[in-house]
Amino acid sequence: MAVKTSKADKKIAYDQKLCQLLEEYSQILIAAADNVGSNQLQNIRKGLRGDSVVLMGKNTMMKRSIRLHAEKTGNNAFLNLIPLLVGNVGLIFTKGDLKEVSEEVAKYKVGAPARVGLVAPIDVIVPPGNTGLDPSQTSFFQVLNIPTKINKGTVEIITPVELIKKGEKVGSSEAALLAKLGIRPFSYGLVVLTVYDNGSVFSPEVLDLTEEDLIVKFATGVSMVTALSLAISYPTLAAAPHMFINAYKNVLALAVATEYSFPQADEVKEYLKDPSKFAVAAAPVAAAADSGAAPAAAAEEEKKDEPAEESDDDMGFSLFD
Repeated sequence: MAVKTSKADKKIAYDQKLCQLLEEYSQILIAAADNVGSNQLQNIRKGLRGDSVVLMGKNTMMKRSIRLHAEKTGNNAFLNLIPLLVGNVGLIFTKGDLKEVSEEVAKYKVGAPARVGLVAPIDVIVPPGNTGLDPSQTSFFQVLNIPTKINKGTVEIITPVELIKKGEKVGSSEAALLAKLGIRPFSYGLVVLTVYDNGSVFSPEVLDLTEEDLIVKFATGVSMVTALSLAISYPTLAAAPHMFINAYKNVLALAVATEYSFPQADEVKEYLKDPSKFAVAAAPVAAAADSGAAPAAAAEEEKKDEPAEESDDDMGFSLFD
């Protein structure tokens, strides 16, 4: 005879399981589970089996277990999970790549009809075309102001119609029409809302960033820090090279405008006094380049002047005569 487990025993077992998972896994995906059925959840668990564990439960129970475990272990990083447990959510503990696990979870979406009272997660647009319904069904379309015409004994929608907008509740007329048309506009599954990684909490969009995206964002940040540092004359590692260059330009400008000089400025002053000296210095280099090109041109010219070698045909020894 099976022994019944009391509610207290179930709570203790759940608390032990959650605490064990918190100790074993450092990465957690917090996912919304609205309209997700038990069979669908079971398929998700099978698909993630190996390096991930899906744990569902009441938010109050999860919050209590996490709070007590944080106090027991002294690891207050677990407390970052508590504000995330809002609504119908579950925890996906994983040791795998966060992006790959998130993509795997997204695969298990199931199409669902538009039920009365549901809040539409997307815009629902009825496409134009033949509906296959007989003319007696035109009342549904008239109530919803959908333009139609009778074509070959069936109702045909003339233009696409936005039947339900995102965020609106599905009405009885809309639900009935979509059911008659065989349209299942919504799809439901676990939706990753937040990522917890070793105490850090961030949006799942971060998982889609590539190395190139990170480099661009880092470069943008460095440029902003550099601009701010230069604007307020505050030295930073990013702005230091620019500050040294600007300082050198200022000192050089001062040396050129006055009798003051230093070794790096002497050459500039010399150039400003007599630019022709530098033109003379550059002449041998240019001459060397021209001399290197001249022999090649002469050799090419000689090659053109040489007569072509006579072939066997020209000497009367053709084998085909």
